[in-house]
Amino acid sequence: MSMIGRKIEGIGAQAYVGGNFKEITDKDLQGKWSVFVFYPADFTFVCPTELGDFADKYEEFKKLGCEVYGVSTDTHFTHKAWADTSETIKKVKYPLVGDPTHAICNQFEVLIKEEGLALRGTFILNPQAEIVAYEVNALGIGRSAEDTLRKVQAAQFVAKNGDQVCPANWKPGEKTLKPGLDLIGKI
Repeated sequence: MSMIGRKIEGIGAQAYVGGNFKEITDKDLQGKWSVFVFYPADFTFVCPTELGDFADKYEEFKKLGCEVYGVSTDTHFTHKAWADTSETIKKVKYPLVGDPTHAICNQFEVLIKEEGLALRGTFILNPQAEIVAYEVNALGIGRSAEDTLRKVQAAQFVAKNGDQVCPANWKPGEKTLKPGLDLIGKI
């Protein structure tokens, strides 16, 4: 069953952000766009490349009024230790959320129960904390922050202009489509 439209509630976890620990709750999700980037574990191989890629695009996400949350089943203490030892993770300015109880991973249905790790799941939430887009990859397949950014832009455009839709590879400023009988068979 699709997770599109599912409201995310009951979030309460510690995160490492800006050199400090901070609790992340439902209130943090209300009124702004959010991207949850689930990854298997700290101190691994593909994960830092992805988190670094999102760090490089973080200012662009913020300009869209969108917060990014990196989430693994590690603790917030482990996130700090990783940031202290990895140049790539040191540049991450968005919250790295610890989910050692697996509550968040279970809610987003990305937990690999046998291993206690998260799949590579990317979820875009609207300001009402509802999932509007998501993608889940096998552990060996890294993701692109650029494409996630593009999807946030498209989701925001559609939310604002409900009578229009964004075609494949759409970027802001490009032509959109207005569904109607006149388009059937013309695309």
